[in-house]
Amino acid sequence: MSTSLGHIASSLEYSLLHPIMTDADLATELQRARDFKVAAVCVKPYSIPTAVSALQGTNVLVCTVVGFPYGDSTTNLKVFEAREAMEAGAHEVELLINVGKVLGGDWDYVRNEIQAVNQIVAPRGDLKVIFESHFLSEQQIVELCRICTGVGVAAIKTSSGYGYVQDLCGSYRYPDTIAPQLELMKNNCGQGEVKIEAALEIRRVREIIFFERLLGVSRVTVGEAGAAAIMGDARQLGVTDVVQVVWIPLPS
Repeated sequence: MSTSLGHIASSLEYSLLHPIMTDADLATELQRARDFKVAAVCVKPYSIPTAVSALQGTNVLVCTVVGFPYGDSTTNLKVFEAREAMEAGAHEVELLINVGKVLGGDWDYVRNEIQAVNQIVAPRGDLKVIFESHFLSEQQIVELCRICTGVGVAAIKTSSGYGYVQDLCGSYRYPDTIAPQLELMKNNCGQGEVKIEAALEIRRVREIIFFERLLGVSRVTVGEAGAAAIMGDARQLGVTDVVQVVWIPLPS
């Protein structure tokens, strides 16, 4: 297949949301984002001005979160957060929906909240709605896709990366998004009108290609380690800054 380091990096959103990240850590990772030339960085709301300044002169977009990490804020508070984010210079906003309202079938609440935040973000940027799809049934995923398409959001996203579940042994784990969930999102998001993004623990270029080409994912969110591993893997495969044909085996 034909690809380049720039193409692979343009498929990545660099998540800088770890709760113990310091300002010094943030500065280091923003420089790394510049070097990698990723599509976007997702930062905490207070970090937006720092990210905008650090990435000035690049094509790296600044994304932030609203209602993070569990979506439990009131709609009015989410609207306030979104407005403040756009005024601070964010290009994209990721909205954590109230998953409890989805599970309870309160679709009017869910729709009204998404619409209220989109009205703030859409004139100046892109709103992306996070589903936490591993908690949802197929029918709930389909209905959320229908609502998001109707409202006209820019993108839908599988998960936040923070929706941990407790297993029978008492340990906490984060379930990876599976292909059927992405297929549902792909098939129910308005004939490509709404982009699909995925938060995944991946480390290989072939996984990026699989999700992008076979499941219609436009961007994959990874952490610091994931981005470094993927770009390192690309170089090991012989991918360079120049677009060229490279043999990349896809996952079976």
